[in-house]
This record gives sequence, C-alpha cells and structure tokens, in this order.
Amino acid sequence: MEGRIIQFRRGRKTIVEKHFLIEIDGVSDKEKAAKFVGKEVVWTSPAGKKIKGKVSAAHGNNGIIRAIFESGLPGQAVTTKVEIK
Repeated sequence: MEGRIIQFRRGRKTIVEKHFLIEIDGVSDKEKAAKFVGKEVVWTSPAGKKIKGKVSAAHGNNGIIRAIFESGLPGQAVTTKVEIK
C-alpha cells in the first residue's frame, strides 16, 4: 500500500523530528485509518537508503495516520511517497 508524507507532527512552535503525518490513498475516515496501526512504513531516499518506521495512531477524523521513524527523515521527504507493509 502506498501513502504520501504530508508534514512533520508539530505544534505551534515545535516540530517533532521523528513523527510524520501520512495520507493513505483511498482512506478517508478514522476507522479505516485505525486498521493500519502497528504496520511498518518504509521511506526510500533518492539515493536508495531505506528508513523504517511504524504506524502509531490515527490522526484526526479524515484518515490521516501518524508514523514514528527510527531516525528523523530529511525535510525533502515531505510530499514524497512511502510504502506501508
């Protein structure tokens, strides 16, 4: 399954570097997003390096999920695709 990184998890003045919000194609509500909790997420850099993460929770009511990566992703990762296994 594929998704797209939307943004860092953030507050008004802070950014959490390892947490990202991901939009999944075809998922539009909280119940469908909750089914992905615990699954693995893999982001591949343009150089071919793979960074793994895990879906931690649904975020809001519109089908967005929250993923925590083992190391922070670069800013260029925003709006790129991730693979959900």
